[in-house]
Amino acid sequence: MREITHDEAPVRRRSNWRAEWFRTETLMGYAFVLPLMLWLAGTILYPLIASVDLSLQNIKIIGSPGEYVGLENYQRALESPDFRDALKNSGVWVVANAVIQTVLAFGAAVILKQRFKGNGIARIWIILSWVVPTVVVVIIWRWLLSASGGVVNYLLVNLGLADKPVGFFSTGNMAFFTVIMINSWRWFPFNAVILLAGLQRIPEELYEAASVDGATTLKKLRYITLPSLQPVLFVMGLIGTLLSFNVFDVIWLLTAGGPSGATTTLPVLIYETAFKRYRLSQAAAMSVITGVILLVFAAIFIRFMSPAADAEED
Repeated sequence: MREITHDEAPVRRRSNWRAEWFRTETLMGYAFVLPLMLWLAGTILYPLIASVDLSLQNIKIIGSPGEYVGLENYQRALESPDFRDALKNSGVWVVANAVIQTVLAFGAAVILKQRFKGNGIARIWIILSWVVPTVVVVIIWRWLLSASGGVVNYLLVNLGLADKPVGFFSTGNMAFFTVIMINSWRWFPFNAVILLAGLQRIPEELYEAASVDGATTLKKLRYITLPSLQPVLFVMGLIGTLLSFNVFDVIWLLTAGGPSGATTTLPVLIYETAFKRYRLSQAAAMSVITGVILLVFAAIFIRFMSPAADAEED
């Protein structure tokens, strides 16, 4: 057999590449993937490019003409006190929701893992608060927390826990805390189901061996449960943060960003800038900045958290 020379090797590789490209299986694979790629291009790539293009103009109303102004909208957004306050509120919102939802979800998952009568019903029941539409959730909570005739205030006053009805949405800090709690109540069942699936994957033999060695409940949690849940917590931390950062409906329906901007996060500010202040290009610039912030966060999170998760899987 004749040996392939150094000059012939690149030609042979190119020939093999072309042969691989035109194989029937390869063409079928690209044919199946093409509709999805076109769908993603139409629903994600094109709107993204259009948003960047809009942010470089001075358009105020949909359909009105505009001219390119460069990075002026970005400069205005970064120098705006409203933008900085909304960014700070978004940071507090994300951290508070992450902590509260994780604690509630972990506690619920541990309880649901236990064997007791009605366990199956409890697992179905806990997910109902997440299945119920957001509008219904908001109406129920506004009625429960109403300062005039709300069930919660009625119980607080009659049990002597409060001298007068509490205005859960009347002051800035109280309104922000209330909205965070309602959003956490809505989303923690979903995280509980995910954590429950992770807990069920942990072999019971590990806990039995730890009990024989005299390990306490805290040591089992530290050395068995949490390390085994690292892949699940990694996904929850990344996806949950991105979703929580972009929450708009709960905040808008409960407080519309008030009182006095106390609950205004970046999604709420972007909506107000575009459709109440009629500054579409400036809102687009804020959206692009928000997207960059989330992209940087995702890259840093994956860089520093995924090695631990990968090591746990190995």
